[in-house]
Amino acid sequence: MTALPHPRTDNLFESPVTPGTGWPGDPASPDTPIAKNAEDVARIAAHCGEFEDLDAAISVCRACPRLVKWREDTAVTKRAQWRHEPYWGRPVPSFGDPFARMAIIGLAPAAHGANRTGRMFTGDQSGDWLYRALYDAGIASQAHSIDAADGLALRDCRIIAPVHCAPPDNWPRPDEKRTCAIWFDDELARLTTLHAAMCLGQIAWTSTLAAARRLGWQVPRPAPHFGHGTRTQLVRPDGTAIVVLGCYHVSRQNTNTGRLTRHMLDDAVSTLLDLADN
Repeated sequence: MTALPHPRTDNLFESPVTPGTGWPGDPASPDTPIAKNAEDVARIAAHCGEFEDLDAAISVCRACPRLVKWREDTAVTKRAQWRHEPYWGRPVPSFGDPFARMAIIGLAPAAHGANRTGRMFTGDQSGDWLYRALYDAGIASQAHSIDAADGLALRDCRIIAPVHCAPPDNWPRPDEKRTCAIWFDDELARLTTLHAAMCLGQIAWTSTLAAARRLGWQVPRPAPHFGHGTRTQLVRPDGTAIVVLGCYHVSRQNTNTGRLTRHMLDDAVSTLLDLADN
């Protein structure tokens, strides 16, 4: 029997990956509508019937020219250690249970992490920290996330981000954040089972509070400042309360310096579970 090629070690795809070519976990097809500006994003998001449609539309978005060029250039030039691997090179859709009670909110894909693998927090040290903590808490099915074909699944949790493209210097411009916020708002509004959210870093925190205001949710005033372990409560128009928990980001800058320790991360994930349960 002829062995099947592995989707991440055999260079089956050009970089960046073309929608509908069989990349593991690719939610898009050749017919998925492509947003080319903020107006397109709003129109397409409004017509997405299911989470699968939203993920597909996000994964082919081309609304921010600078981010499109950066993510695609990175997918071609690559990093030396992955020079023989194909890169995803497209916007990275959210990952996890669409009916989750818990959400983990990051910032944006890493240039050689999720921009390479096509899945949030996959293929880099930040993901190693996060998924190990989620596995220990019984949320992730495995402790390591290598690629989009490794079988990882999340229980009752969804990972989302205010920006879906890898930005230069890990810093999206304000206009780019505003455009991607349309996707972010739509996803938050769809997560009707959400009880608790953990924001990884200040940008995730402020982006979540801003999205809640745009959606007409009750947000404390003055807005609470981000801090590790800080909590605040948002209330949807239907009266449903969502507790938001702050946690330092699992970036190498934080984990290598000890600003965020494994014990601190484990405690934050445990608190997230308790908030979702109660």
